[in-house]
Amino acid sequence: MTKPLILVTNDDGINFIGIKKLKEAVEEFGDVYVVAPDAERSAVGHAITITTPLRVNEIIEDGQLFGYAVNGTPADCVKLAVSQLLPRKPNIVISGINPGENTAMNVLYSGTVSAATEGVIQGIPSVAVSITSFKYRKYDLAQKFIKSLMKELLEKGIPRGTLLNVNIPPFQEQGIKGVKIARHGNGRFTEAFEKRTDPSGRTYYWLGGKRHPSYEDNDNDDTLVWQGYIVVSPIAFQLTDEKALKPLKKWSITDFNG
Repeated sequence: MTKPLILVTNDDGINFIGIKKLKEAVEEFGDVYVVAPDAERSAVGHAITITTPLRVNEIIEDGQLFGYAVNGTPADCVKLAVSQLLPRKPNIVISGINPGENTAMNVLYSGTVSAATEGVIQGIPSVAVSITSFKYRKYDLAQKFIKSLMKELLEKGIPRGTLLNVNIPPFQEQGIKGVKIARHGNGRFTEAFEKRTDPSGRTYYWLGGKRHPSYEDNDNDDTLVWQGYIVVSPIAFQLTDEKALKPLKKWSITDFNG
């Protein structure tokens, strides 16, 4: 019986510790291939490379092939892996383990989530995994949960066109309240650009901001993860606003014929 083929990727670069921990977590479930950016590509969203060539380098660790480093974006990595680098189409794409939350509006900018989104576009069940801290570097809980999730995913599957976005609080196992399946929130950041001057006297800007949590209710990823829950959110990128279709059809522009 052919083992499942699992594509592991991220947006933090192939040398980041999170992708190594992710590979360890899923190795027992199938044949694992790592294809990831050669350097950090955080917050690039679903960008793809069309004006420069993509180059691929094998990464060898302890005398063994660890994976393939690509000088492109997370979406590039998934596209190239499926089209050129893997022996067959993956059964699962899993992206992470990312430092920092990917909840609410963050998913629009996230390279981690976009790698999983590209998997979905390719017709592959896909998962994005994040720990909601940039400093926390303990992966035991995340690895344990990923193993549980993989068992369910391989047994039950998920709807075509849907990815699972997982956010894990930066706690040890005893600090976790449980697991919640929750919808995507609407929290966001208010950007604040700080104007600075470099040593040559040239002006530049540094992006910062303040986090605003979801406000509609408490049953969403953005709120629950900060209450101490591991949150799994199903996300589907069907972008049509169905509510707007009917009123727009009444606009006079529909009579325009040039």
